[in-house]
Amino acid sequence: MAEAHQTRVSNMVEEMVQSLERDHIRKMQSRMFRCSAECCDRPSDSITQVHQCIDKCHTPMAQAQGLVTSELEKFQDRLTRCTMHCNDKAKDLFDSGAKEPAVRSLMDRCVGSCVDDHVNLIPSMTRRLKDNLESIMQ
Repeated sequence: MAEAHQTRVSNMVEEMVQSLERDHIRKMQSRMFRCSAECCDRPSDSITQVHQCIDKCHTPMAQAQGLVTSELEKFQDRLTRCTMHCNDKAKDLFDSGAKEPAVRSLMDRCVGSCVDDHVNLIPSMTRRLKDNLESIMQ
């Protein structure tokens, strides 16, 4: 993918992840650590009970991390498939005898279209992630 296109997508995704981290993940981490500390403050519990309690405290955070990772992987896979389609189109054009400038132009337009399409998906992906993170937090 052309560097400018890649930078654009990376910046948008990074902005989304920072927003999720700031508005949701930090709160979950705070709850997880407070909950874990409370588990350790129970003098009558056995070590097994304390570990089970701590594991329970960590479950929502693990779910949240898995959710974000899964969404980002799906997004990346879709973008990769789109750019691979562009590569195929460019190879077909080149194989049909087109000159390199025409192939480069096609490739740039095609990849630009992929990036535009996927950047436009980020707001709905963000909303979906926020909704899911809020349901995990409850």
